Amino acid sequence: MKISLCMIVKDEENVLARCLGSINNYVDEIVITDTGSTDKTREIAAQYTDKIFSFPWTDDFAAARNFSFSKAAGDYIMWLDADDFVDREQAEKLPLLKRSLAKELPDVVMCAYDVAANSAKSATLTFQRERLVRREAGLRWQGRVHECIPPSGKIVFSDFRVQHLGSAKPRGARNLHIYQKWAAEEPLGGRDLFYYGRELYYNRLYTEAEAVLTEMLRGDGWYVNKIEACKILAQCRADRKDPEGAKRALVQSFLYGEPRAGVLVSLADLFRQEHKLREAIFWYEGALTCRDHAQDGDFEEPTARTLVPLLQLTCCYYELGEKARALECHKKAEAIFPKHPSVVYNKKFFGE
Repeated sequence: MKISLCMIVKDEENVLARCLGSINNYVDEIVITDTGSTDKTREIAAQYTDKIFSFPWTDDFAAARNFSFSKAAGDYIMWLDADDFVDREQAEKLPLLKRSLAKELPDVVMCAYDVAANSAKSATLTFQRERLVRREAGLRWQGRVHECIPPSGKIVFSDFRVQHLGSAKPRGARNLHIYQKWAAEEPLGGRDLFYYGRELYYNRLYTEAEAVLTEMLRGDGWYVNKIEACKILAQCRADRKDPEGAKRALVQSFLYGEPRAGVLVSLADLFRQEHKLREAIFWYEGALTCRDHAQDGDFEEPTARTLVPLLQLTCCYYELGEKARALECHKKAEAIFPKHPSVVYNKKFFGE
């Protein structure tokens, strides 16, 4: 059972060796597709593989990834981005994963993706991605940007995980421009409307973002994306000084699925900003009861279920003069994150 690693790259000289060096001894083949590098990316790639191909950039990430997949010879194809990293503990899981692939023959292997992390324990955002696919299943990437492989067939979840460390390479409004061009050419589906709205928000085009996200919520999009769309819609309204509209957007998310901790924390924050501390406490405490939805495909922020509400509850109870309850919340936070700067500060504040 062989694994091919397929990557698309462009001007990644600052991070490519970090990525390939973390995984090259654990895969059977590396396929690099370059979409127009002008730096030393190809020279660095050549230190790890001789399967380096050129593909003209057409503002379509899925097209480039599908081309890269077409050059793979392994039984399973894995993808990574150049600013991803696999630590030793995770890489050493791959031999066992290969044995399970030979036995189970899944079509798709879902794995955790830890974003903006130095380790899985400090990930600020974790969600599941389709990390390996069986080559003979013929699954293809879809979407010109924020592309994905719609999982189908036999799907399994693995404890193998990848860190997305990011890079300093400027990207500007690239994604937004791709969406604007795409939307001018044809109607976008629910998933792409969600990501288009998010790009508009990132670029502070709040009116346009609200329009696109509202259109998405009226359609047949995936329920997880609808919940996330409500969160972004709330951020748009909050940034436009419309806290009541932000609250309505967050509450709307309850129509689509079980409440998420991030939604409840955002609701609590809005009430706290209005000095309505009892209402804020209600929602912060609710966040502590939420379950982990990462397996559902959520953009999961683990601290939204633990550290964040505990820190805020500490402050709220203290401001209300309930110092014993404030200290209790602090102690709970300290038990989980003893070295977090805010926890350390509170420890000194309480005179511990």
